[in-house]
Amino acid sequence: MSFSDATESEILSYVFRAVAAAWAGNANFWLAAHTANPGEAGTAVTSEAAYGSYGRVALARPAAFTVAGSTLTNAALVQFPASTVAGADITHLSVVTTAAGAGQIIARFALSSSLPTAIGIQPQFPIGAISFLLD
Repeated sequence: MSFSDATESEILSYVFRAVAAAWAGNANFWLAAHTANPGEAGTAVTSEAAYGSYGRVALARPAAFTVAGSTLTNAALVQFPASTVAGADITHLSVVTTAAGAGQIIARFALSSSLPTAIGIQPQFPIGAISFLLD
């Protein structure tokens, strides 16, 4: 897992200057799928999946995740919409601040293997399958 550059700056500002992040009060984050690494300077739309019917998945805070030590995992099944038109394989996921558009990436991680988006495939991740390790 890696935080984005923007998130790293906001965390440092919060810890050392008591300045809350712009997204601190958000009731939701969203999970975005990417066809390549969006990078630390990327936004939610950088290399974002574009298969037919794709949409980001809402993640209600705080129920969407569990935290154990320095590991964050999904606490419920996460399902993207089923593909109606094939697209590029999904290689990365990110937690972002907006349901659509160039929202801020909070954290991102690479899948252990790419996930195809052929017609009829519904990308999904069972409980605990999305794991962010803060190191």
